[in-house]
Amino acid sequence: MLLLVYVFNFVDRQILSILAAPIQAELELDDAEMGLLGGVAFALLYSTMAVPLAALADRTSRSWVITVSLAAWSGFTALCGLAQGFWHIFLARLGVGIGEAGGVAPSYALIGDYFPSKQRATALSVYSLGIPLGSAAGVVLGGYIAATVDWRAAFFTVGVIGIVITPLFKLLVRDRAPVGAGDRMQEIDAPTFLETARLLAGKRSFWLLSFGAAIGSMLGYGIAFWLPSLLVRSFGFDLVQASQFFGGLLLLGGVVGVMAGGILADRLGSRDRAFYSWLPGIGYFVGAPLFAAGILTDDATVAFLLFLVPQALAYVWLGPVLSAVQHLVVPPARATASSLFLLINNLIGLGGGIYALGAFSETLVPIYGDESLRYSMLYSLLLYGISALLMALAGRSLRRDWVEER
Repeated sequence: MLLLVYVFNFVDRQILSILAAPIQAELELDDAEMGLLGGVAFALLYSTMAVPLAALADRTSRSWVITVSLAAWSGFTALCGLAQGFWHIFLARLGVGIGEAGGVAPSYALIGDYFPSKQRATALSVYSLGIPLGSAAGVVLGGYIAATVDWRAAFFTVGVIGIVITPLFKLLVRDRAPVGAGDRMQEIDAPTFLETARLLAGKRSFWLLSFGAAIGSMLGYGIAFWLPSLLVRSFGFDLVQASQFFGGLLLLGGVVGVMAGGILADRLGSRDRAFYSWLPGIGYFVGAPLFAAGILTDDATVAFLLFLVPQALAYVWLGPVLSAVQHLVVPPARATASSLFLLINNLIGLGGGIYALGAFSETLVPIYGDESLRYSMLYSLLLYGISALLMALAGRSLRRDWVEER
């Protein structure tokens, strides 16, 4: 059920990318404004509201916080379909962000409660399959509905489905005491928000993991949002072709990358905790040149094959890093710790990446004309090099900062 809700989480946020072209045409928006809708409008309150909602979940009921959040973000997604201008859809996307803020960090914490340390990265990777599955479903479903009806119907459809599954989620999902920890740790009261924040602020690994993931997410979210537009502009695809291309890429590459990261982290990390950061660093380092080759080619088939491997590598970080953050605190503080990590990751990655690539594309128009988006994505690949370096540096600190469960 957590996976299903996470799928809808990403359907509702990713659907905007495949609908960008018809929305821009009808509402007369440029790339920079579309970048604001895809990034800042969603990420601003999504990132900041996640912190108090996670603290509430740690001290009350994680499942109830997720339930109310699911209903809220689904309702605001449906409202996006009523937008008549930039500010209408901007405010609706703010609402989606507020709703989704209460979904992810409490889910991470619930998984931490249900699964022991040696299985946690794999379990979090299974949950994180919601990212490629939801993203793929969003672009394919959104593209089909937009092509056969219109873009407004796409928002209505996915919003209503989310509202329908809300009571089923609450019926089936229960809170529970943490497993994999001894009686001493289970008896610890949940630390206050400030206590958890001070603890994490003193751990170098937290900052390196957070900023490494955030900078990588700038590019990851940016490519995920703008790639369908690139396929339409530079490869001559129509909306359905772009959705099928990108949906297949997300499913094949995303699922493999997410699961591989979690499984490898649990196996290698049991020998050396540093692998929880080294694996993502390797993924970023190897993936960048392959993404560059795919962006530069003019052959759609070659581009798909070149994008496939780096798309998988771009998702490797999820299981290892999310698990590592959970192990920087005691079990009762997991949701709060996850929300503080997500605050950094989403403000920089989601809030900045989509807008930055769109604004950079507008800046490059005088030089590259209709190909400006292609070169905006290409030059931004330098961000993966920075992420790889930060993840490499985090390994040593992670060995020292890790909270073992006994």
